[in-house]
Amino acid sequence: MSVRTFGALGLLLLAASCAVNPATGRRELMLVSEQQEIALGRESDPAITAQFGLVDDPALQEYVSDLGSRLAAVSERPDLPWSFKVIDDPLVNAFALPGGYIYVTRGILAYFDSEAELAGVLGHEVGHVTARHGARQMSRQQLQQIGLVAGMAISETFREYSGLAATGLQLMNLSYSRDDESQSDRLGLRYISRLDYDADAMIGVFDMLATAGGGSGQGRLPEWQMTHPYPETRSADLRAEIARTGAPRDGLIERDRYLEFLHGMVFGENPRDGYFEGQRFLHPELALEVTFPDGWTTVNQRDQVGAVSSQQDAIVVLTLASDVATPSAGVREFLAQEGVSGGPLTESEGNGIKTARATFRARAESSSMAGEVALISHAGNTYRMLGYSADADWSARRTSIANTISSFSEVSDPAVLSVQPMRMRIATLSQATSLSRYVQNNPQPVEVEELARLNRVAPGEVISAGTRIKVLEGVRR
Repeated sequence: MSVRTFGALGLLLLAASCAVNPATGRRELMLVSEQQEIALGRESDPAITAQFGLVDDPALQEYVSDLGSRLAAVSERPDLPWSFKVIDDPLVNAFALPGGYIYVTRGILAYFDSEAELAGVLGHEVGHVTARHGARQMSRQQLQQIGLVAGMAISETFREYSGLAATGLQLMNLSYSRDDESQSDRLGLRYISRLDYDADAMIGVFDMLATAGGGSGQGRLPEWQMTHPYPETRSADLRAEIARTGAPRDGLIERDRYLEFLHGMVFGENPRDGYFEGQRFLHPELALEVTFPDGWTTVNQRDQVGAVSSQQDAIVVLTLASDVATPSAGVREFLAQEGVSGGPLTESEGNGIKTARATFRARAESSSMAGEVALISHAGNTYRMLGYSADADWSARRTSIANTISSFSEVSDPAVLSVQPMRMRIATLSQATSLSRYVQNNPQPVEVEELARLNRVAPGEVISAGTRIKVLEGVRR
């Protein structure tokens, strides 16, 4: 072994330190301290809540926070600054940041059937934190980066195949991630069992995820390419774990208590946050509309709305610009940036809207782009619209982007201004019936198959009188 090789390996050994995993008791590589974990979660939390927003329901937030805190209290790291929040997102999702910051979406809450299922998912996310999965992944990535750099310095052959090696590390990390998910499933089972929740509730969650993900049919990625095991794999593994540990299968369910907190919750996309009718974007709260080019793919996020051309060679984005004094000042500040040139600036005013806009070119070391920027003042807010493409494509995209900027206008249609989201309601069946029969007399804004997934029954299955079911009211947009 050469001195050079030994030096590179020595760097790896010096960088590494071992720590005992609090959830498993095993010694493992760890470069991130507990205080660094907490700091990372604390620093990232404001960005998460700003990006998604929180569900405006103090009772629901307190309910989820209380349940999560009780699970954390019976974990191996009860003294972390735990935080549990319901974010305002329609997707079926839950995730954790290092240090004890855990989030569930209103989208996933809609599909749970009981408090026990919610406890299972919160317990799973607590498991990610107690087992330090985020910190371990960060440590692994740091060492892999060191290893790649060291290997490229040592070997011409390794340098030649470094791209392939990096791809291999990514695939290896997918496997690590699947292992982390499986471990968190087992830890979640451990924590809900300590609070006497029914272990089979976690099986119900996997059944729901399998349905939400399109089942086990064709079209899915092979499991080895995925960051999560298939839901049916997780279900089988957890059944074996339940049998091995003797976890309670007749514990707390708390279905009725859980359903009470869903009553009145927004379901699906909330049009109050803006919605599309074709290429026309309408925002009731801000009383504005913008029409994006035909054929472009549109995206609506909490902090921006935009569209990308079908060839993915141009983009136009609308955002709030709270950091500018006036529209003209905002355009001048944009054009004053290093590497940006453009003009002349043009201004217009009408119907309560002030606009300043200018075309520009921006140059970097190896590329250049062209576009148009506009700052628009309307109803007490200032907005920035930015459209651009590669310099070579600008002549083909210029008119479409200019027309999109010009389409910004005020909305006064009462039907738009008063639009409301779908909301979930809890109904009690007065007689035995199926959902198929129920919707004949009580029309729903979604297909009966969707209502069946929400209630975890088949559309034609007869449901007993007195059963409480989830129904929806409103109009789907």
